[in-house]
Amino acid sequence: MSGTMKIIYRAMEMEDYDQVYRLWQTIKGFGIRSLDDSREGVERFLKRNPATSVVAIQNGRIVGNILCGHDGRTGYFYHVCVEKSYRKHGIGHEMAKRCMYALKEEGINKVSLIAFKSNQVGNAFWQGVGWKEREDVNFYDFVLNEENITKFVG
Repeated sequence: MSGTMKIIYRAMEMEDYDQVYRLWQTIKGFGIRSLDDSREGVERFLKRNPATSVVAIQNGRIVGNILCGHDGRTGYFYHVCVEKSYRKHGIGHEMAKRCMYALKEEGINKVSLIAFKSNQVGNAFWQGVGWKEREDVNFYDFVLNEENITKFVG
């Protein structure tokens, strides 16, 4: 990444989906769900959370993304990613700050996220920007739709 190129940050819109999905497919170890991450699934998410997800753009190309939403009580980050050649330039941190500001504007006071234990890059990033790994809770899932299959990017 050239130091003179400007990164533009803005709320994610449905028109961004194709570029965002292509970016997700380049992130090693990334889990993409067949239903939740489909065009329809992301559209449903953005309708529920229209102002909280962020894209980072350079020269018209999306180089970073966070899907961010809340349940009225806690904010959640999903699919936090920055194109590999753009990492370590503050893009992920800036996107996270913008998402947190948007959540705070909606009255949300806490943000959570999940990073797979095998995601060394992601875990190092979150710990490096001050997030705390919780060891006092267990995280549980109950699958309501077996057709929502997660595939990991190799």
